[in-house]
Amino acid sequence: MIIFVLSKKLGMTKSYKVAEHIFNLSLPDDFPYWDALDAYSPFEVPLCGAPLFSLGISDGTPDTAGLEKVFDAPTEDGQTVIRLFRSATGWVFEMSPDARIKTVAIMVTDKDFSEGKLYVRSRKPRAQLFGINNSLMLLYAFRAAGLGTLEMHASVIMNEGRAFLFLAKSGTGKSTHSQLWLKNVPGSELLNDDNPVVRVWDDGSVKVYGSPWSGKTPCYRNLVADAGAFVQIRRCPENKITRLSVFESYVLLYSSSSGLKTDSDMVDGLHATMEKIALNCPCYVLDCRPDDEAALVCSKAVL
Repeated sequence: MIIFVLSKKLGMTKSYKVAEHIFNLSLPDDFPYWDALDAYSPFEVPLCGAPLFSLGISDGTPDTAGLEKVFDAPTEDGQTVIRLFRSATGWVFEMSPDARIKTVAIMVTDKDFSEGKLYVRSRKPRAQLFGINNSLMLLYAFRAAGLGTLEMHASVIMNEGRAFLFLAKSGTGKSTHSQLWLKNVPGSELLNDDNPVVRVWDDGSVKVYGSPWSGKTPCYRNLVADAGAFVQIRRCPENKITRLSVFESYVLLYSSSSGLKTDSDMVDGLHATMEKIALNCPCYVLDCRPDDEAALVCSKAVL
């Protein structure tokens, strides 16, 4: 059973648009941290009454006892923890900013992720903002998955009107490689450093969008560029780049995108989007050192 306890009226609602998808955030009249949500300011639009999804924040604690756990990935100290449960009426997320910290936020959603209610177990600003940011990011990824949209784990450089996405596991060198482009490849600028959005349109075009979610690097740019290439970064004693086959490209995209991959409807949407990207955009693997030459080798191949 899920129990909602609303002790404060949700008095302020704002709308945001990312990759042409609009979502709403509603917070209490006396919520003190709107200014700390400045990452969303570039994406704010006039209030929308029919958004892709909505999120509100509440007091109280939902009852999660006895729910079916469907996702609980292994994490290390310092990594964000997200657990997902299925309820009779939808889904429940438990979240923590660190594997060493107990759950600080719980989000309850309906079955199609169109409505979310967030409960934060702390009055501290960091906990409140963590819960809001992660809930919005999760709702966006899950709700937009069937709409030709991928929220990806990547660092993105724009150059010559195109976006180049560097994909790798955390700590492997995505951000480092972006910095090497900024240093060595004229005309380069950072679009996003952690969670860009890729959208495939009906005409087959693949666009890359900035988002309010950029990891530890404050880069929240409401810009869009044509997808130039997707590049997997792997540490290696030498610098070399190899173009991937369509199948290898698909595997790379699958491992780097967000979504509930145990849900059949969502997976169908993700598969269709990844297939279109793999067929229309070049994908590479860059075996490299974290040095200037790596950026030059990569840019020569993809620009």
